[in-house]
Amino acid sequence: MTLIPKLAVLCTVMLFKVFLSESLLELQVDNETTVKISAAGELMQCSASVDVLLLLDGSYSIGKGSFERSKHFAVKLCEALDISPERVRVGIIQYSSSPRLEFSLDSSPTKEEVKERIKKVAFMGGSTQTGLALKYVMRKGFPGGRNSTVPKILIIFSDGKSQGPVQIPADHLKEKRITIFAVGIKYPRWEELHTLASKPSDQHVLFAERFDDAVNGLYTTLTSSTVCSAIPPGCKIESRPCERKTLETVKEFKGNFMCWKGSQGKTSPYTSLCPYYSWNRVYRKHQSTCYRTICPDPCDSQPCHNGGTCIPEGLEKYRCVCPVGFGGDSNCVLKMSLACSVDILFLVESSSSVTLEGFLRFKSFLKRFIQSALSSDSPVNVGLAQYSESVQIEMKIGEYRNISELLQVADSMSFIGGGTKTGKALRYVTQFGFKSNPVFADVQDDLPRVVVLLTDSKSQDSVSDAAKYARDREYFLIALGGTFLKADLNEITGNPQRTITYSNPQDLFNKLPELGSKICSVDSQGCLGQPLDLVFGLDASAGVGKDNFVRLRDFVKSTSVQFDINRDVTQIGLVTYSSHPHTVFALDTYESGSSVLQAISQVTYIGGSVSTGSALLHIHDDVMTVQKGARPGVNKVVVVITDGAGGEDAVVPAQKIRNNGIGLIVIGIGDAQKDTLVKIAGSEKYLIPVPSYEDLKYYEDLIVQKVCEEAKRPINLCRPNPCMNDGICILLRGSYRCECQGWDGPHCEYRNTRTTGRGDLPRPAGLLTNRRRQRKHSGLHHLKKVRLRKRNGSVKY
Repeated sequence: MTLIPKLAVLCTVMLFKVFLSESLLELQVDNETTVKISAAGELMQCSASVDVLLLLDGSYSIGKGSFERSKHFAVKLCEALDISPERVRVGIIQYSSSPRLEFSLDSSPTKEEVKERIKKVAFMGGSTQTGLALKYVMRKGFPGGRNSTVPKILIIFSDGKSQGPVQIPADHLKEKRITIFAVGIKYPRWEELHTLASKPSDQHVLFAERFDDAVNGLYTTLTSSTVCSAIPPGCKIESRPCERKTLETVKEFKGNFMCWKGSQGKTSPYTSLCPYYSWNRVYRKHQSTCYRTICPDPCDSQPCHNGGTCIPEGLEKYRCVCPVGFGGDSNCVLKMSLACSVDILFLVESSSSVTLEGFLRFKSFLKRFIQSALSSDSPVNVGLAQYSESVQIEMKIGEYRNISELLQVADSMSFIGGGTKTGKALRYVTQFGFKSNPVFADVQDDLPRVVVLLTDSKSQDSVSDAAKYARDREYFLIALGGTFLKADLNEITGNPQRTITYSNPQDLFNKLPELGSKICSVDSQGCLGQPLDLVFGLDASAGVGKDNFVRLRDFVKSTSVQFDINRDVTQIGLVTYSSHPHTVFALDTYESGSSVLQAISQVTYIGGSVSTGSALLHIHDDVMTVQKGARPGVNKVVVVITDGAGGEDAVVPAQKIRNNGIGLIVIGIGDAQKDTLVKIAGSEKYLIPVPSYEDLKYYEDLIVQKVCEEAKRPINLCRPNPCMNDGICILLRGSYRCECQGWDGPHCEYRNTRTTGRGDLPRPAGLLTNRRRQRKHSGLHHLKKVRLRKRNGSVKY
């Protein structure tokens, strides 16, 4: 029993530690830097006169799997070497219980041959005699190598578990100015690798399991030691903290248990306390410094916008992973720029029908639009409003100090809930949503007004009257909503080309560029300040019918809104006709868009038979004239809307209009009279066929484009003739003058009241035929010649 206390003392709780060899090398850098190091490692190249000998550990402690990884690392290492007899030479020695030359440095002159021979090296197996392998190199040198003037590099692949001393042979090799790199395989003993490697050992000890990092570290060290310059231009060497981890197996005492130790006699067994241990694996960390080459990353400049993720692909290339709605551009930049000058009010539905989820989706869409389309120097003024049963103005037009404040207001918009009164909301923002309301001023001198409606449910009140109320006051309505709302949205905008629909929530964000282009198309409507005299001719006969005439009238209204109507830019006149034409208003009757729209709204249907020819002749003789407001030096366009019936008499008057320098565009409804319509238009270029009266609204932008093409033609100042009362227009440089006969004034507009020597008044120039006028001029010319000859004495009788 006296032995038991002694055993208890000996087995007092204690901790035994046995250091085994499982390790890792870890750079303490972020993922972005790790990617940069790997990318630089793939780009590094060593091209110099140098002999490289690879010493591969082929022992059982490495194992066949790790040996194959060593070979893979060796192949990857050779990718960066300029292998040739004159530049880099590579040879391999494998060792385990004894060394074996696999191939000499001069046996494989090309990179491909070296790589193929490395792949064919077979695993030896055996003990780990690293010291014997080093002594072999001391005796044999670098087989196939060159003289001592060529730098020599020995790269040892080992797990650091040599079964013999390594320090003395390693030091002898270093004394011969051989640079030694120790590359750890599997879980190496770092202490032995540091003993093998050249100084400073931190720069010459690497870890093969991380190929790109090890290649980077090796060539970084070679560049630092001027053996070769492997760093790509623009890259630099940086020191980074790194951590070498050793996975150690720890033996820990857990306690004692009774165990049998034999017998003290024949009957009594001998027992004692036996210790019980557990084995745990823990990491031991060893801080160090690693030197790596880091190259500029194409993602450093943050080329991906709007929350896109940049993925580098080499030193110069990158790829952006874009969020929804921004995938159309390589840098996640929407190809949109609101360089136009407009006032925009975003009207966002916030009713219970759209739900909280839908409202938040609209908010996200709105914020993304502001971020991508607006900047501090954008000429656009923005306002924000939301509605359900009533309207809340969140931000008045242009009353924000910067884009950040506008985004904050958009982000702070809270869901309202309740009914959906879209019609009420449209009428409210028309009256109170903008700074200066055209309802109270005939002359509108501020920017175009645009309401962008974001909705996803049917209105519980009428929208047609409210939308018409807004459009009649020269508001541009753009509506965005689900595909199922297309008909309702078309009714609101009055023009399907200002309607945007999306099929699913993801598709909504893909509509951002389209919205931007539609907003700015408003500012570019009309002819961009190009002076223009424009006359519409509307068929109001029984063949059209009252309902279709209303469609024609509404079409002219929506088209007229797109022009800047005033004395200096666009003047508009309107003629309706059946069997006889009627001037509703002349070119100089109204000076503002609101006045023109109001006058168009009051046009009445005529009925009866139709004569398009008489209407065109009336426009030529009585509308497109200086007396009725036509401006000299301004292009003139006539737009006739007809189905072709009664157009047989229109061909000659149409040609007369064109001959006088006036553009003629024919909008043909249906195709029953297409041949007649082409003859009136002069060519198919000036004929716009429309399938039906209901489809007119789809052709509005096309017709405006055609009109503006005519408005931008070169101007002949004498066509049409600006001189009245048969005055003759004479072109000068950049101007013209009127030669009047019996009339005075710049355009022969005043009757000449002066008396002649014979006491009679001159007859109006208009009563003289061309032949009589020519005869008169010929007589005067002959009389002048006779007088001149008399003076010179050369007249013969």
